Amino acid sequence: MSLINRIKNRLIAKVITRYPSLAQRFITAYEPRESGEVIPWTPAKKPLNECKLAVVTTSGVHHNGQDPFDMQDSEGDPSFRAINAATINDDYRITHDYYDHSDAEKDLNIVLPLDRLRELQQEGFIGKLADTHYSFMGHIDGRHIATLIGRTAKQVVENLKQDNVDVVLLTPA
Repeated sequence: MSLINRIKNRLIAKVITRYPSLAQRFITAYEPRESGEVIPWTPAKKPLNECKLAVVTTSGVHHNGQDPFDMQDSEGDPSFRAINAATINDDYRITHDYYDHSDAEKDLNIVLPLDRLRELQQEGFIGKLADTHYSFMGHIDGRHIATLIGRTAKQVVENLKQDNVDVVLLTPA
């Protein structure tokens, strides 16, 4: 994707954020991808105050030392970044051209609400907050959908299972 297209995408994201009525055109033109499969309902096996919780975000947030998401590919980047909860507040970037993340850059809790979740943990509402959380770039299209569904999302699920996470909070951006 050319620099001109990246600038165009960023400008569109800012305009849509400032003028929600313009966003309606994009919303009505959007056609979600349907898998045709039944979405499995997984009931909670224990109370939330006994659960370990992790966050998975599509905000494109990552640590400064991690590779940025690929903004050159117009079909997105299906990879993910592991987020260290202990250091992310002082060490992050957002690489995502398809939404206006200027507010999230001021307060990461808008897209990755770890401080708010820590407060809920201290109040006893959540049992435990995971040490590792995961970030994707939310704009995935075309050939990358198969990679996301067949490989990277499954890898994150396996990582969450290995970490004994009971509940995942999904935060879109």
